[in-house]
Amino acid sequence: MFNTTTKSMQWGEETLTLETGKVARQADGSVIATLGETSVMANVTFAKAPKPGQDFFPLTVHYNEKYYAAGKVPGGFFKREGRPTEKETLTSRLIDRPIRPLFAPGFKNEVLVICTVLSHDLVNDPDIVAMIAASAALTLSGAPFMGPIAGCRVGYEDGEYILNPEVSDMDQLRMNPDQRLDLVVAGTKDAVMMVESEAYELSEAEMLGAVTFAHEQIQPVIDLIIDLAEDAAKEPFDYTPPDYSALYEKVKAAGEEQMRAAFAIRDKQERTTAISAARDAVMATLSEDDLADANLGSAFKKLESSILRGAIIKGGARIDGRDTTTVRQISSQVGLLPRTHGSALFTRGETQGLVVTTLGTGDDEQIIDALHGNYRSNFMLHYNFPPYSVGEVGRFGPPGRREIGHGKLAWRALQAVLPAPTDFPYTIRVVSEITESNGSSSMASVCGGSLAMMDAGVPLKAPVAGVAMGLILEEDGSYAILTDILGDEDHLGDMDFKVAGTENGITSLQMDIKVAGITPEIMEKALAQAKDGRMHILGEMSKALTAGRTEFSAHAPRIETMTVPTDKIREVIGSGGKVIREIVETSGAKVDINDDGVIKIASANAENIQKAYDMIYSIVAEPEEGKVYTGKVVKIVDFGAFVNFFGKRDGLVHVSQIENRRLNHPSDVLKEGQEVKVKLLGFDDRGKVRLSMKVVDQETGEEIAREETAE
Repeated sequence: MFNTTTKSMQWGEETLTLETGKVARQADGSVIATLGETSVMANVTFAKAPKPGQDFFPLTVHYNEKYYAAGKVPGGFFKREGRPTEKETLTSRLIDRPIRPLFAPGFKNEVLVICTVLSHDLVNDPDIVAMIAASAALTLSGAPFMGPIAGCRVGYEDGEYILNPEVSDMDQLRMNPDQRLDLVVAGTKDAVMMVESEAYELSEAEMLGAVTFAHEQIQPVIDLIIDLAEDAAKEPFDYTPPDYSALYEKVKAAGEEQMRAAFAIRDKQERTTAISAARDAVMATLSEDDLADANLGSAFKKLESSILRGAIIKGGARIDGRDTTTVRQISSQVGLLPRTHGSALFTRGETQGLVVTTLGTGDDEQIIDALHGNYRSNFMLHYNFPPYSVGEVGRFGPPGRREIGHGKLAWRALQAVLPAPTDFPYTIRVVSEITESNGSSSMASVCGGSLAMMDAGVPLKAPVAGVAMGLILEEDGSYAILTDILGDEDHLGDMDFKVAGTENGITSLQMDIKVAGITPEIMEKALAQAKDGRMHILGEMSKALTAGRTEFSAHAPRIETMTVPTDKIREVIGSGGKVIREIVETSGAKVDINDDGVIKIASANAENIQKAYDMIYSIVAEPEEGKVYTGKVVKIVDFGAFVNFFGKRDGLVHVSQIENRRLNHPSDVLKEGQEVKVKLLGFDDRGKVRLSMKVVDQETGEEIAREETAE
C-alpha cells in the first residue's frame, strides 16, 4: 500500500531519520524528520501556474506545535491550539529566510510549506528538525528549489562548540551562566544562508568560529537529503525562468537617466517621490502589452539595483553621500516622558525609535505555555512598526510576523546584560515605537532599549548598541561591505547582517543572505567593520547616559526581597491565606511569595514596604540569644511577668530579673500592657524563654555593663 523511503544517519549524539511515502501522499512533497524522539512532518504544495499579474513570490511557511506531541492538553478555555505562539511565528520565519532566496529567479507560483510537530522528546528542539524536514520536502517536490539546505543549533560552553544542545540547556539562557551561545545556522552545501543567535559577549572570532562549526556540521545532513531525493524525488517541474531582457532594455532606455537623478537625492521622502515619478514616466512610454507583463516589476528592480550597486562598487558615494564605513548622524535623548519609568529617543539618520521602559512586580511576569513546559519571563520587549514611520498608509493592528521577529532580535541583544532577578527583582517591559524608518529599526530598538532601561534605573552590566551591515557582491567577485545600511540598500543588496553587543563582545547576530556566495573572508571582514560601527554608536549613546540611574522614577514601584525558610512559607500565608491578606491590608504593600522562599514586597511607599517586611520577619524569624528586644507585659504572676517580645512569642521575666533589688511582688513595678526592654538570656531545658529586664537600661534600651548589675 505504501511506497516508503527511509534514510538515517548518526548526527551528534542522536539518530536523524528522514521518511517519505507513508503519509500525506497527495502533497507535492512530504517528509517526516525524526531526531531522537522529536518528529516533525513537513508538507509542501505549489501552484502549477502563477496567478495572472502576479509580480511577487508568494511563499508561505507555517510551523505548528501540537500539544499532543509532548503529551499535553492546551491551556485556556478552548482546549485546542489557537493563534500562533511567539515560538511558532519565529520558527516559521527561521525556515522561510534561508529557503526563499533559493527558488529559481522569476518563479512566482504560490508555494505553501506546513511543518507540524508530531512528537517532542523534550530534549531535541523541533525547530531544527522542522527546517530539515521542510528542506527535504521541497527537494522531493519537484519545485524549482535550488537546495537542499540544512540547519543546526550551536552552543558554546567552556571554550567548546556544542552541536544541538538540549532544550533544557538553552531554555532561558540567562539563567545558565555556563552556556554562552544559542546560535542557529542554515546553509547549502557551499554557503551559509541564515544566522540567528543570542550570545553572552562573544568575540568576533568566537562567533565566526561558531558559524564555521555549524556549516561543517550540516554537511552530512545535506548529503542525507540528497540521498533521499535520489530515491524518492518527483520529476522536476517544467519551469523556464522568464526572459524579460527586451522589456528591461526598454525600461532602461526610457528611464535610466531620470532614475539616476532620483537616486542622487539624499532625502528619503524626496527620493521616493522622484523614483515614483521616474517609474510613471517610463510606464507612459510602454505599450499595453508591456504594462501587462508580470515581469515589469522585476525589470524596474533590476534597473534600480544596477544604479545603486554600480555606484557603490565603482567607489562612488552611497545614495545619501556616505562612504561604506560611516554611520549616519546620531542623536540620543533620555527622560522625555514625565510619567513613564524610563524613556529614550534614539535617532540615527532617518531611523528613529521612541523606547519606553516600565518596571513591574512579580505579578507582571509573563507566563509562557511552551511545548516543553511552562515558565516565567521577567523581561519583555515589544516592537511596533506603524505605517506612518515610512510615510505610508496601510494595515494597523496586532503585531505581525515582522514585528514579532524584530522585537525578538532586540530582546536577544539586550537580555545578556540584564541583572540577575535576585539582584534586581523587577519585571521589565520595553516597548519600542518606531516613529521613523530608513534602515535597521530593530537595531535602533536595541540602542533605544538600552538607554531607556538605564533611564529607568535598571543596572545593566554594560550599554548595548546594534548596527546593520549590508553587502554588494558582483558576479566578478568584487564586493563592498556597507555599514549602517539604508532601506534601499537592504532591499537592493545581497545581505542583511545585524550585529549587536557591548564594548566587550557580541550579544546578538542575525544574518540573511540573498546570494549563495558569502565566504568566511567576507563574513570576517563584515564582523570587524560592524565592531567599528558598534563602538562608534556606543560612544554617541554615552553622551546621553553611560549607566543605570541610581534613583527610580517617583512613579515606579519599589521592591524589596527577603528569603525565608521554605518550612515557614505556610506560616506567612496562613490558613486560607488569612495571614498574607492581613499583611497586605495592614501594610498597603503587594507581597509575592515563591515556592523557593523568596518573598518580594512592592510598593511606591518605602514605609509600606518596611511595615510588611517587619510583619513577615516577626513571623518567620527566630529570637536571638543575647539580643535586646522591646516587648509588652501580657501577664503578671507571683514569680514574675510574661512579656510578648518577638512577634507572637512570649517569655518569662523572673521576679529576680526585673530590677537590681528584691521585690515583694512583680506588680510593685509592672502592670499589664506596659512596654519594657528585655534581653533574651536563653532557653531552659524545656525550651521556655528566659528574659531579663535588669540588665537593660529601660530608658535607652542599652545593655548595662555586667559590673553594674552584680550584687
